Amino acid sequence: MPEHAIIVTVIDRENQPHTLEAPTDMGLNLMELCKSYGLPVKGTCGGMALCASCHVYVLSQHALPEPSDDELAMLDSAFFVQPNSRLGCQIRLRDELDGLQVQLAPESE
Repeated sequence: MPEHAIIVTVIDRENQPHTLEAPTDMGLNLMELCKSYGLPVKGTCGGMALCASCHVYVLSQHALPEPSDDELAMLDSAFFVQPNSRLGCQIRLRDELDGLQVQLAPESE
């Protein structure tokens, strides 16, 4: 594994876990990582917190930055929101998130 990489586990909508190797030196977010592995995350707005098509549930106890007002507003209008809901586009991949576990939220369509 490269020096600046972490492991992120993503559970898809069929409850299947995917272990993803995530570089931390490229400024990627979780939505971009999922898309690069072909997981069914749309990211319709391109990571601007303007849609909820990258909605995930954070399962691990990692300390994440507080959601922005834009993210909270988007989650407020999303379906199937839980206390651990976040937008994948707002989770920047960094070394401290090694072992992060998330589950893709059900699609709203």
